[in-house]
Amino acid sequence: MTPAAAAILDGMPDPKDLHRVTADGTTWILAGPVALFCYPEDDAGMRNIAVVTLRQLGYCGQDVAELMGLSENYVATLRNRALRQGTAGVVRQPGARSKLGQADWDRARSWRQAGTSDAQIARRLGVHQTTVTRRLGTRDTQQELPQPEPEHAPGTDLVRAPGTDLVPAPGAGPQASEPVYCRYAGAMLLHAYASHCGAGDILACAAADRDGFRYADVALLAVTSICFALGAATTEQFKHLTASCAGPLAGLAVLPDLRTLRPRLAAIADASDPLELQAMFAAAMLAADPVLSGVYYVDDHFVPYTGAKPVGKGWNNKRGTAERGRADTHVTAHDGRAVCFVTGEPSGLTVTLPLALAELKKAVPAGAAIMLGFDRGGAYPQVFRHCREQEVHWVTYRRAPLAVPAGLPVLSVITVNGRRREVAWAEETVTIKDYGAARQITLSEHGQAALQILTSDTGACPAEILAWLKSRWREENFLKYASQNYGIDKICDYAAAIQANTKMIANPARKAASTAVHRAEKNLAAAREQMAIMLADPAIPAPAKNATLIPAARTSISRAERTLTRARAARDKIPAKLPANQIDPQARTALLRTGRRGLQMILRLLAHNAEHWLSSHLNAYLRDDREYRAITRQTIIRGLAGTITHAPAAITVTLQQPDEPRVARALALLLDEINATPPAMPGDTRPITYQLAAGT
Repeated sequence: MTPAAAAILDGMPDPKDLHRVTADGTTWILAGPVALFCYPEDDAGMRNIAVVTLRQLGYCGQDVAELMGLSENYVATLRNRALRQGTAGVVRQPGARSKLGQADWDRARSWRQAGTSDAQIARRLGVHQTTVTRRLGTRDTQQELPQPEPEHAPGTDLVRAPGTDLVPAPGAGPQASEPVYCRYAGAMLLHAYASHCGAGDILACAAADRDGFRYADVALLAVTSICFALGAATTEQFKHLTASCAGPLAGLAVLPDLRTLRPRLAAIADASDPLELQAMFAAAMLAADPVLSGVYYVDDHFVPYTGAKPVGKGWNNKRGTAERGRADTHVTAHDGRAVCFVTGEPSGLTVTLPLALAELKKAVPAGAAIMLGFDRGGAYPQVFRHCREQEVHWVTYRRAPLAVPAGLPVLSVITVNGRRREVAWAEETVTIKDYGAARQITLSEHGQAALQILTSDTGACPAEILAWLKSRWREENFLKYASQNYGIDKICDYAAAIQANTKMIANPARKAASTAVHRAEKNLAAAREQMAIMLADPAIPAPAKNATLIPAARTSISRAERTLTRARAARDKIPAKLPANQIDPQARTALLRTGRRGLQMILRLLAHNAEHWLSSHLNAYLRDDREYRAITRQTIIRGLAGTITHAPAAITVTLQQPDEPRVARALALLLDEINATPPAMPGDTRPITYQLAAGT
């Protein structure tokens, strides 16, 4: 029991004595003899306040539901409303439902003739579908799939424009809605990038399922991505956002409750192919903003798992320990944008890089040159060979120990962004075992080799190659930044399938056989050493050595050699690795369902790239290379409030002036740039126009 409940019931009977009494039109809620609430019997608002207060005092939902004669689900709904919206969420002013006139039904009949389904007509009119069927009559085809209607703004048939009645349908005449205050209005700028790369079409493909096209699902996916951009690392953290402010960012009246959001996201993920959606997103992004250098970076990212299922283990670099989890392999562009990713059980870059390259080749335009940059984790001949087979250039660091360069270093001056830097380097062609010839560039500092680079590109300028590999840290920065701000290392679904573990692991029998071989080798070495000591000992007469000691030593050596030969033959018959379930029939592993997390990852990467695009365009006017990302994220996207006005033909966003004058000037110029080609929300054709409120 909470301290508040204990204070109220001090000295009173146990909470099980909580009961309700109704007399003379008045309802009393008592705990033992203590009266907690008193309200008119027909006052639903006070009843809801009593329900919420009892839950806050520590009474369980089942007891409160039984006491009030309500369902447990409704009690939970009231409590969630109170947490999100306060008292206003549970005390709603009743209002008479407006009656539909003949003009409304005439309009509905014209919608049906245009091919609109009865379900969509019912949603527009705010009535049940059976009412539409009863009033307009039955169709020849009862089961109709809702289809997109290009003559009006998509999304308006399923959601209410914030602050207004239903958005007017075609032919209803222009009606402007009242501006709606939104504390997250700055996040509306994210639609500029989504519209720029055609994200709305991709989200529409994800939202299409067996029941037909659903505009509300497009808005749901869009608002989920925006919520990630607002700092919610998981869907669980969406409840900390103001629902009435987050929903309008994607054309919804309010942000759906978690009990609505989670099942629908799961249904969309289960009905779609996240890999196909990822390929579509990456291709659209690269088509909108091509990677002119052709350089991409690949690296692994460990995702820890804290559940109870037998998930495979991997190495967590952040903690320096082996932990259960998954491994994501991310591909980023030369400028730091996220391109694609693959996920699976922890392994290594030598295993995951070919998979990531396959996804990258789906996204880049046909015939485009690709240069892969990766760290020493992938610097192995099998990776180099795979890149050569795929006609892809590669660049990486040489694994230690560094080779001695064949020639003397050359001193060069490199100018980057107006800064001059002297670099001493030596270039040569080396032969890599199991691969062949490769280009090697040795970077020298203070007269010693500090770094060696291996690459398959023999024509690029050495300074350019050095710059490419130095920029590989953008991959590391992306992993760190996206983990902190977009939750890419979160596991959104703990559901997993338990099956036999068929992963190849070290064979204990092979280890035991190897131990026997090592023991036999030591015995043979000891026998030979004893014979050498005996032969060199001057105290032993030569006749004694020849007569007895030498034959005995040879016999001991021959016996040790035969033992070693048998041990090696026995070891060679035993496989080095076997499936885990062959070694231990009880071995099990948990395969996490990646579809749902894959869909969320696409939405997270969309939010990351949208911020990246927005900050880059802002910095063209701001000129602050150190703080422009933080200013975009914290000051504008998450910090600017404003108003959103939904009208039938357009959406207007009015943002408050940033406090810092230089940021306000840069933002004003950025808004002029965006307004030149107005974006639109995913699933909506209405253009969005941005403006700054008048300064105070």
